Amino acid sequence: MPSQLHETLLLLFRNRLALAPELLRDALHRELPPYTEVRIDSADLTEIQPAEYRADLVVSLLDGAPVHGIVFEVQLSPDERKPFVWPTYVANLRARLELPVCLLVVTADESTAHWAARPIDLGSGNWFTPLVLGPSGVPEIAEESRAQEDPELAVLSAMAHGRDADIGKAARIAAAAQAASIGLDEDRSRLYFDLVLASLSEAARQELQAMDPAKYEYQSEFAKRYVAQGRSEGKAEGQLEGRADLVARQLALRFGPLGDDARAFLSGISAAAEAIFGIDVNQAVRFPAAGRVDSGALPQ
Repeated sequence: MPSQLHETLLLLFRNRLALAPELLRDALHRELPPYTEVRIDSADLTEIQPAEYRADLVVSLLDGAPVHGIVFEVQLSPDERKPFVWPTYVANLRARLELPVCLLVVTADESTAHWAARPIDLGSGNWFTPLVLGPSGVPEIAEESRAQEDPELAVLSAMAHGRDADIGKAARIAAAAQAASIGLDEDRSRLYFDLVLASLSEAARQELQAMDPAKYEYQSEFAKRYVAQGRSEGKAEGQLEGRADLVARQLALRFGPLGDDARAFLSGISAAAEAIFGIDVNQAVRFPAAGRVDSGALPQ
């Protein structure tokens, strides 16, 4: 049965079908024909009866009509049967589309990537070589502007590099991915935040918290509910539940960068809440060592 990680990686590519050809072109430097559209295709590659062949995902590149096919596979560990079925996937899809086809394999670790990239001996001097993308081949997306253009690639980058020896780089990549996830629908935003956090080493998680606590707070159920319910406009209950800089970030996303006067106004509201209701807004959400928010610290 497919694991959660397998399904998670597959979901990123389903959510953004253009991600597969982008990585083939930009990360693996493969030439693709001109195309204007990418669509999902049938992953059932069975031809007649005896055996069923079903890939993880099949997408077609179109330029008015289909011009290229991509068989996409997530491979989390070596599987000695795959060298026998992968060429079948490609051959059957090529026969169905009557077009050039390639296989893209994405792995979660370098040892599996090395295994998957081995040329496959088809016999009689014929060889088939999969195109494989391991963590080291995934682009490092540390710029927020670039992450905003391609949130799924940004999340994939955080998953690939979240445990990098360069802790600062890992945290910057995670921060960019989280920032890109804020404007997405609630389900994707919630999922992507959790994926990014789960992919970080403890040191990188602490570095992310130190860089910008407001971004880290989005990991809590409180912050997810805050974003989902649209309290960023500064409702009274939102001001009590959230930090002033969290409100400022949401307003900036909706209306653009805030001026000094607006930020001072928000800070004044925060101070008033503390004075009137006895709530220390800056301490309302505590971060324990495990990196999870203590929900008991939140005002009800």
